[in-house]
Amino acid sequence: MSSTPPLKLYNTLTRGKEAFVPLDPSNVRMYVCGPTVYDFAHIGNARPIIVFDVLYRLLRHLAKQGAWDGGKGETKVTYVRNITDVDDKINARAAERGISIRELTEETNEVFQADVKALNCLEPDVQPRATEHIAQMIAIIERLIASGHAYAADGHVLFDVPSMKDYGRLSRRSLDEMIAGARVDVAPYKRGDMDFVLWKPSKDSEPGWESPWGRGRPGWHIECSAMSWKHLGEVFDIHGGGIDLVFPHHENEIAQTRCAFGHDVMANVWMHNGFLQVEGEKMSKSLGNFVTIHELLRDWPGDVIRLNMLKTHYRQPIDWTLRGLQESYENLSTWRQTIDDLDLREFDNALAQRFPAAIEIAEPILNVLADDLNTPSTIAFLHLCTKSFAKGGDRKFQGALALGLSLLGFSAFQNLPADSDLADNLKCKVDVMVATRLAARAAKNWAESDRIRDELAAMGVALKDNKDGTTTWEVKR
Repeated sequence: MSSTPPLKLYNTLTRGKEAFVPLDPSNVRMYVCGPTVYDFAHIGNARPIIVFDVLYRLLRHLAKQGAWDGGKGETKVTYVRNITDVDDKINARAAERGISIRELTEETNEVFQADVKALNCLEPDVQPRATEHIAQMIAIIERLIASGHAYAADGHVLFDVPSMKDYGRLSRRSLDEMIAGARVDVAPYKRGDMDFVLWKPSKDSEPGWESPWGRGRPGWHIECSAMSWKHLGEVFDIHGGGIDLVFPHHENEIAQTRCAFGHDVMANVWMHNGFLQVEGEKMSKSLGNFVTIHELLRDWPGDVIRLNMLKTHYRQPIDWTLRGLQESYENLSTWRQTIDDLDLREFDNALAQRFPAAIEIAEPILNVLADDLNTPSTIAFLHLCTKSFAKGGDRKFQGALALGLSLLGFSAFQNLPADSDLADNLKCKVDVMVATRLAARAAKNWAESDRIRDELAAMGVALKDNKDGTTTWEVKR
């Protein structure tokens, strides 16, 4: 592409969009909170994985174009995404299943890695495990105690929140809101309600490590402070995660790291993706709409899931629907037909050299993507390229489409199911919903019956209730 646009990112810390300038022009550094490997990751967990994969790809592309080193193209991008493999949820799940903690975490992490690979996400440069960074956690805790920001009590070590004058700067919550959001534990050894655990004692049946405060294990927040410090330094460029992590997790990360090392910030830019709901409702096991990535991949190709996620801007809430997946499938089918003779690989200059006229057309695609990862507008440009190619067959539009797709991470289209296979898949889903609605009607649960009818209507499915108590359906186009 002919020029390198300025990258602008929304910073949760300042509540505004800012031009991105790395601390070190030779190395852009990004940390993203990864999975706690006690169970399969759900579709909400997939959102930050996909969002920050797009950002990683964009950073690498801009770095190759010399965005931050005067055009040399030698800037390195270091992406770290952690694996939390010590946590009370892990302990409980391992005990519930009657297996070792190590066996559980290895099994769960293996599935997670396979799932995100199927979503066409690049591997981070480093995937540190919490259990491999206990020494760094202890070192940070010792620093905090020495500087008066933490204290040991009854086998625990806690962060002294009042010792940090601007605690709460990221989330901007009132004290009452922070107390509610932190789900404060009442304990006699705590000096203040907001103080949070850095280290806690372990029972014989629990994982534990020797420390100056006895055998124990780390609190959740200290883990990310230790891993980011080890692999990215005391201060780095970008820290990402879901909006649900702003408080207390990210707020407490900032407190620990800043007070341990004496800096004004932990990361210059804090980025957070919005919530995900399913068919208009909050995802919940009790509602029966809890969907894991692993389950979803049984029915849909990873490219379809990826595109469906990117159609909504990352900072906005997203409603995950069956109809949306169907539309994403159709979009990908059209794009695949449009570039059927091109070999899409990770972005390099090969396509640009083959279609030099595509560069000028594709430039707006890069511009909108560099504007705080505006993937919906990027996708809109891809549709325009597709329509323009269909009208006149000009290969430059085909090349521009390929360039844009590569930037979004569609580096090689996976085999999409045949239309007949997809139709069978959709039919199965609708048949189940229709049967569920009939059961609700039989139980005179009219509210549930109406809810399912509305959900099917949103998918484009029209129902016809017959006099004999059966229901037929058809897809309206």
